[in-house]
Amino acid sequence: MTWSELALLVLVVAAVAVWLAWISASRLDRLHRKVVASRIALQAQLARRAGAAVDLASSGLLDPAGAVLVADAAFAALEDDTGPAPTAGAELALEGMGPDRERAESELSATLRSALGDDEALAELRRAPGGDELVGQLSAAWYRAQLARRFHNEAVAQARRARRTWYVRLLRLSGHAALPRMVELDDQMPEGLSGA
Repeated sequence: MTWSELALLVLVVAAVAVWLAWISASRLDRLHRKVVASRIALQAQLARRAGAAVDLASSGLLDPAGAVLVADAAFAALEDDTGPAPTAGAELALEGMGPDRERAESELSATLRSALGDDEALAELRRAPGGDELVGQLSAAWYRAQLARRFHNEAVAQARRARRTWYVRLLRLSGHAALPRMVELDDQMPEGLSGA
């Protein structure tokens, strides 16, 4: 093998390696974008669920103590969503929603379960004028939030799997991007509401 053939072989191998690295980096970038988009969708669905909870609490159909608890928990979740002004590029971060937001959403779920967990109270609420519509809106928003969280966590799992490969770590294809974080919160619906 002459030196020109050897140089050509090295050049071809280097070109293939660069091409594969570029393909992997592009895939990783798409997965990171998918994580960000799914988190934004999740935040929108959680805000919709909190809005439906506020509507139910302000309808006058819940008992006064339950309405106050539901409204407080819903406003806490919404305030955490619109809290301090985000830094530039914060909406594109991969770190997830943060423990305070997850805690507020979990507390809203627990409060709603305690207010709507009794099948008799839920049936009475549905029979009230406008109650069936409010319960249906809450149920639909809650279900969409559950789906959005599952999609987000699957996107995070895909990105983490891609980042674990040896060549991504060796070539540092993820750059300085933080490791995506799953959203862990309590979003279990009450039994009577899940069938709505």
